[in-house]
Amino acid sequence: MSKKRNTIPVIDAVVNLQTTEALNYRPSDRREFYVEKMKVDAQVFEGLTLEGMLGLMDEVNIQKAFLIAPKNGQIGLEGSYHLPYEIVLDAVKVNPDRFYGLAGIDPTEGMEGVRSLERAVKEFGFIGAHSYPHWFELSPDDRKYYPFYAKCVELDVPIQMQVGQSLIYSPKAPKKSTGRPISLDTIACDFPELKIIGIHIGIPWHDEMIAMAWKHPNVFIGCDAHAPRYWPNSFRSYLNSYGQDKVIFGTDYPVISFSRAVSEILELGFKQEVLKKLFWNNAARIYRL
Repeated sequence: MSKKRNTIPVIDAVVNLQTTEALNYRPSDRREFYVEKMKVDAQVFEGLTLEGMLGLMDEVNIQKAFLIAPKNGQIGLEGSYHLPYEIVLDAVKVNPDRFYGLAGIDPTEGMEGVRSLERAVKEFGFIGAHSYPHWFELSPDDRKYYPFYAKCVELDVPIQMQVGQSLIYSPKAPKKSTGRPISLDTIACDFPELKIIGIHIGIPWHDEMIAMAWKHPNVFIGCDAHAPRYWPNSFRSYLNSYGQDKVIFGTDYPVISFSRAVSEILELGFKQEVLKKLFWNNAARIYRL
């Protein structure tokens, strides 16, 4: 049976650069994690040009991609690395209608990090912030994040944060799963103007994530990093009904390939109006595109 062709334009809100320049910043053991554990095509780690990425996006009508400049842990600690904002900025400059930047945050950087976030938004044109709480073994509602949340409100940009189980990305630096979705409850109460996106669905605590998105008008869910055919039934039902305005599409590429994510979603039988919101409208509204 041939795959359904996607005719709906798509925004992928969670994408990792795979250019050789970006790969040079990643620890050498990260390739083994992605290839052996996550079954990512090893060829991707030979480097993928921006033109190559655009070609893969075009195959399934992905028109825009949000590129993360991640801050994975505190610099100097085993397994940690930061991708400079400038690497993502260079990609955005080449394709400003297709690529948009997300600024990673490191809560241990304090006000220096807050000022870097402000510069990324005001000077580089980045459209949001991004956080990996497990890399710092700090729950998303830890006070060290609060200056960053306040700055996001001031700048009027959303913040993505990984919720749910984290894995062992570096054997020498295993990290605890600190991103329980229920922790977003405190943040959303303290910052009702902050647009919060819990990415990775929140699995295995996805029902907590659904509850937070249902409770708070400013909390949303990113459906990245998990193959759609294996999405929990409760999440599928939520997306296809009362949660259709609260979920944005993402892949966490290269964790899930562009083609796999889109093609598997098309096979799940979602209503057409739901697909339009998931693939485009919700992200465009939240990020004011």
